[in-house]
Amino acid sequence: MTADRYIFPSLYIASVVLVNWGFSTFPGYEWLWSLVVGGIFVTRDLCQRAIGHWCLAAMLVAGLLSWWMADPFVALASVAAFAVAELADWGVYTVTKRPLADRILLSSAISTPLDSVVFLAMIGALSLDLVTLQVAAKMVAAFVVWMLLRRVKWFATA
Repeated sequence: MTADRYIFPSLYIASVVLVNWGFSTFPGYEWLWSLVVGGIFVTRDLCQRAIGHWCLAAMLVAGLLSWWMADPFVALASVAAFAVAELADWGVYTVTKRPLADRILLSSAISTPLDSVVFLAMIGALSLDLVTLQVAAKMVAAFVVWMLLRRVKWFATA
């Protein structure tokens, strides 16, 4: 087994737990946590590349750990948003046959609006302004990673 089989799933789980803990512990920094969420969508793609469809188990572990470490209200909204958005992300990543960098950008473009709408609706803060801010922040993170990955041969051709 390569190190990727451990690194990317661990990074994915840790980043999900971190952002849920952050939303619960440091409210008012939604822009920061939104950027981290943008990275989570990318780490989920890398997790799937490393362990295949077992990334769904990593999603479950991340959700359970978030429930114990974050405010249950925020954790429930986050888990629901992640479930919807990450399953859409997983579907796009699985179906498309484009290079990895392109799959990451496309799957993020589809899943980030879903994540934002579900999360904000569940915490009672749904508005066009907040959805736009969150989607923009997440897509900036995804775009930066996309640009970086296109420069690395291993990612660009996978």
